[in-house]
Amino acid sequence: MTGRLMLLDTASLYFRAYFGVPDSVKAPDGTPVNAVRGLLEFIDRLVKDHRPDELVACMDADWRPKWRVDLIPSYKAHRVAEERAAGPDEEEVPDTLSPQVPVIEAVLDALGIARVGVAGYEADDVIGTFTARARGPVDIVTGDRDLYQLVDDARGVRVLYPLKGVGTLQLTDEAWLREKYGVDGPGYADLALLRGDPSDGLPGVPGIGEKTASKLLAEFGDLAGIMAAVEDPKAKLTPSQRKRLDEARPYLAVAPTVVRVAADVPLPDVRTALPHSPRDGATLEGLAERWGLGGSLQRLLATLSA
Repeated sequence: MTGRLMLLDTASLYFRAYFGVPDSVKAPDGTPVNAVRGLLEFIDRLVKDHRPDELVACMDADWRPKWRVDLIPSYKAHRVAEERAAGPDEEEVPDTLSPQVPVIEAVLDALGIARVGVAGYEADDVIGTFTARARGPVDIVTGDRDLYQLVDDARGVRVLYPLKGVGTLQLTDEAWLREKYGVDGPGYADLALLRGDPSDGLPGVPGIGEKTASKLLAEFGDLAGIMAAVEDPKAKLTPSQRKRLDEARPYLAVAPTVVRVAADVPLPDVRTALPHSPRDGATLEGLAERWGLGGSLQRLLATLSA
């Protein structure tokens, strides 16, 4: 991968499409297809505006991996619809969204857009590994701030964070991160685990909010530097900060593994080049007719062929 690579956090985008496109958008049989058509519109706009050479739709083969839950049991626990003894737990997903996910997968496959999910890993980990392997610039499209940790100006890695649809994207680079949070990409992971994230069930360190975490990282460099300061009586920590960080050692020992995305996922061998024509035109035609994909699909096909 030497050209400009675009990595889609697919679930993040189809959730946004689902809530951003009215559920009155339906297939001929009345089944809602707002997430399907919304995602196709998103991809059309992204390709049109950013012209990637390579495109991968990264998937959650396991949205709550056991290896993360074993370290922090509260990880995403509030989003579990049903626990399963074997395989991933079932995630709470709106009733009319779940049936659209297989349609999205089938359409992406027929288009020839690479779609990658790996058992035991989240889409974030797939994105992290593709990013680590890329030899050219990388655009990560996600509504998940966790992936800010991958931002790297030297390697041309940036996050395109949707503010309104995908027509308005926040271009997240190191300058933006430093202005907003006072950290670089790797520093954002340390900031996130110190601050915590209720949406992912990460408790953080009690009493250490975002501003305090940012100041501590500015003073001591990274999490290891902060914990070394806890041991140093001369370090500039308040008694309260020292006590809270010391008491949080069990959490801070495991949180980095949970928060930092994997960079060593065993990726399958896939063709990542942006397709200029459908891989399976007949199947795509059938899907378009069955699900009433209409102009959303036609516009994307025109953009891909341009």
